[in-house]
Amino acid sequence: MSFRIRRFVIHGRESALRAFCDVAIEDRLLVKGIRVVEGRHGPFVSMPRQRTTRGTWYDSIVPLTRQAREELHRVVLEAYRQALASGQSPDSTANSEVSDG
Repeated sequence: MSFRIRRFVIHGRESALRAFCDVAIEDRLLVKGIRVVEGRHGPFVSMPRQRTTRGTWYDSIVPLTRQAREELHRVVLEAYRQALASGQSPDSTANSEVSDG
């Protein structure tokens, strides 16, 4: 399975949100709104989610295998590291070339 970053936006440092991106899967499906969030142990990937009428959240996109989840997270975090290393300014959009295949 191939993942390719289509759009990557670095967010400012005023919240735990560090970046968000859109990822093409197999160049057939576009997942919008994947986030990079700063946690206690470093950045992690957070999938798009929706809020229920009771106020709880659930992921609206869920990788079905561990391998798919790990590869998607690897590609997104690599794009984040590349954006930081290139000096991409907050709230600017970049098209990343990070891909898994």
